[in-house]
Amino acid sequence: MGLGLDLATFIGQLVSFLILLGLLIYVGYKPIRKMLDERANRIEESMEQAEATKQEYERAKVAVQEQISKARQEGQALISQATQVGDRLKEEAKEEARKEAQAIVDRTRVELERERDKAIDDLRREFADTAILAAEKVINEALDKEKHRKLIEEALEESATFRES
Repeated sequence: MGLGLDLATFIGQLVSFLILLGLLIYVGYKPIRKMLDERANRIEESMEQAEATKQEYERAKVAVQEQISKARQEGQALISQATQVGDRLKEEAKEEARKEAQAIVDRTRVELERERDKAIDDLRREFADTAILAAEKVINEALDKEKHRKLIEEALEESATFRES
């Protein structure tokens, strides 16, 4: 043997190596394999859990987007309703102001007509008094004022009737 190998030693070492290898496989390979399988299972479960979490996140994200969209729509509806209510209140206020203005105009018209009628009555009385006073001076005697006032008022009413016709 040129390399310094002895066949008996080689076979003994080979048998020892194979026995050691068999023991390692029997004692070490199965527990190591079991540990690696468990680790692979844990990793796989973690990946599945991560995937489930991701899907849950996506569902939650969609739900939140739907809620935000719904809230926006409700907000727009509330704004629209508020605008309509504001417009309606504005129109009601305008209508109320128109009614109040019309009522003021009507009251003023009635008051002016009353004042005019009063002024006309006052003028008629003064005219009648003046006519009686003038007649007294002309006749130089006292006339019955009430009787003459009635006659003058009747004459004034007849002249007003002629003017209106």
